[in-house]
Amino acid sequence: MNNRILAVDDDKDILKVLKANLELHGYDVYTAENWTEGRESLSVYMPDLIILDVMLPDGDGTEICRDVRKEMPDIPIIMLTAKDKVSDKVFGLESGADDYVVKPFETLELVARIKACLRRVPVPAAEDKVTIGALKVDCRKRLVSVSGKQVALTPKEYDLLCFFINHRGEAVSRDSIRKNIWKGSHIYSWSRVIDVHIQHLRQKIEKDPSNPRYILTVPGAGYRFAD
Repeated sequence: MNNRILAVDDDKDILKVLKANLELHGYDVYTAENWTEGRESLSVYMPDLIILDVMLPDGDGTEICRDVRKEMPDIPIIMLTAKDKVSDKVFGLESGADDYVVKPFETLELVARIKACLRRVPVPAAEDKVTIGALKVDCRKRLVSVSGKQVALTPKEYDLLCFFINHRGEAVSRDSIRKNIWKGSHIYSWSRVIDVHIQHLRQKIEKDPSNPRYILTVPGAGYRFAD
């Protein structure tokens, strides 16, 4: 699965253009015309990056950005706006955004900014190189391969894999995963975000995701990564 992007804008035409162009560059794009819809999607579609319009019908984008930053301190946020004054850009960045793009924008520039933001996502510390069966992980180079074939992971999937590797053999609860990977944000205590991410990770590294060898389910406890 590719990097997931949530794009929130009340302009349907902009959303269509964003979705079409970003998918051409290999991103998995979910769109929402307001923040209510966008926020509800987080319970089943946790993005690796959010593109957020400054002016939405159900809230001010900068205020929404502040709220999101409190709950999800590590998720990259790029603000979209028609305002190009320096003061507006500064205000947007001070609200917690990682970048600020003025409409109309060039797709290549936006893609470059998306890539730059995703590169800045922190990764939990892990052993430099780990080999477990057919799975090989080079944590320093951020490379993952299965049976010699390189596998592309999203930032959160990579964080999850490193967390499991550092705790292999241990039963780890969903709450522990939430606190370490999503910094204890309360939004994840009731959602299926963790299970969905683990399902996606299994699809990439397991030979048979329905009968996993690496990421095992521990009934009533959470998950355990095999030794």
